[in-house]
Parts: sequence; structure tokens; C-alpha cells
Amino acid sequence: MVKNILVTGAAGRIGACLTSGLPEYGHTLRLLDRTPINNTDSSHHEVICGDISDPAVLEQAMKGITAVVHLAGIPSTSATFEELLTANIEGTYRVFEAARRAGVERVVYASSNHSVGFTPRGELVPADTPVAPDSHYGVSKAYGEALGRYYSDRYGMRVAALRIGTFDRRPPNARALATWISPGDMVRLVHACLTAPDLTYAPVWGVSANTRAWWDPAQGAALGYEPRDDAEVYAAEFPELDHADPEYAWVGGRVIEE
Repeated sequence: MVKNILVTGAAGRIGACLTSGLPEYGHTLRLLDRTPINNTDSSHHEVICGDISDPAVLEQAMKGITAVVHLAGIPSTSATFEELLTANIEGTYRVFEAARRAGVERVVYASSNHSVGFTPRGELVPADTPVAPDSHYGVSKAYGEALGRYYSDRYGMRVAALRIGTFDRRPPNARALATWISPGDMVRLVHACLTAPDLTYAPVWGVSANTRAWWDPAQGAALGYEPRDDAEVYAAEFPELDHADPEYAWVGGRVIEE
């Protein structure tokens, strides 16, 4: 069982989800964010308030850590390159490099479906689809994936790049009937990536077991990810998608028009 996991960006929505769920699998967490972490479960963990752009903060945060879940960054497809540069580009490099220097064995990197957003949606899009970003945000996530591959190939670090779909308590729209990942499945996905014995470098779709899934779950299954939730239980709440609508036709959805 993996112990001593650093979660960056722990104050965010996914961070709060993992803070609550990962300890149920026996993981011990250290939480890092530049803003106060106020979720109800944070009091049970070591908390560091600091920025991933600061090498000294990262050096302290990595001590005794065996795995990193890197969530920190700006999660907006409308962000400019200048806005993304410090957190998503430089910050991600600093996290990987600090992890390498500290001898960390494994990094689970929160990428996004927007790293391949300009990919036409096929029958089941494989998890290792080549990058085709749909925004500067997507570019920043594609960069993080490339960096993870480099650290895996060059230094032997085990890296999973999660191409996350629509994370929410329930699907917010019709598109999410295909792209949704529930909080419970997010925890299960990250746990699988933290414990998969044969992981080297792998892109993995961050998606639940949706009946209308667009993305091939094979890579996640190979790592031991067994999603349990299905957006189909919410299907009656939404109209059918127009197949010509960019929301349906592209992996990244309507972002290609922005």
C-alpha cells in the first residue's frame, strides 16, 4: 500500500474529494496549496500552505513522500497563456523536478481531455491518442503529459497522466452523460494509479463507467481501475445531443469555438 502521498492543489474540488476518499484505502496524505484548505477532512492531515512555484516549499513538501498527486494549476480553458505560464507550465516542471530530487517513485498528474480536445470523437477514443489541444489550457496540459513522459523515460519515474473528463457530483449537462467522472470513481482511479505495479508511463481517461462513453476504458482497466458509477441514471434530465454540435463532435466539446 502506498503511504505518504503529497497532494498539490489540495484546496480544489478534486483535492477535497481525494482528501476525503484516499485515506479509506490506507493512504497517508500531506496537503499542499497556496490558499487555506478548509474542507472538513483536512484537519486529519499534514497541511503546507505554499506555492508550487517556490522550490523551497516543494523541497519541504517532498520530504518522506513516496508518491505525488499533482492537481495544482489553473483549470480554465479560457485562461491566457500568460495566466497559465507560472502554475501550469513552470509549476508543473518544478513539481516533477522536486519529486525527482527527493527520490519520489510515482506521480499521478491531473491532465485533461482538453489536451486532446481537437480530436474528432470516434467510436471509442483510445487513452493514448496523440495530443491535439483545443486551448492554451489544453496546451499546458499536453506539456505536463510530455514532461511526465520525459521523467518516466529518463529517470524511471512511474507516471500516470489522467485525461480527466467532467468531474462533478452529478452530470451538469447532456455532454457529461459521456464524459462524467463521479467523486467516488475519481478516488478509485487515483488509487489504482498509485498502486498499479506495472505502471511506467500511461495516459488514462478520467471517466466513470458511462453507458454513453466516448473514450476507451482499456488503459484504466489495465492499471486496475474499476469504475462503478454511470451517468445514465441522470439521462432523463437532459435532451439528446445533436451529432453535428461541437459539444458532441469533438473530444473537447465546444471549446474549439472559443
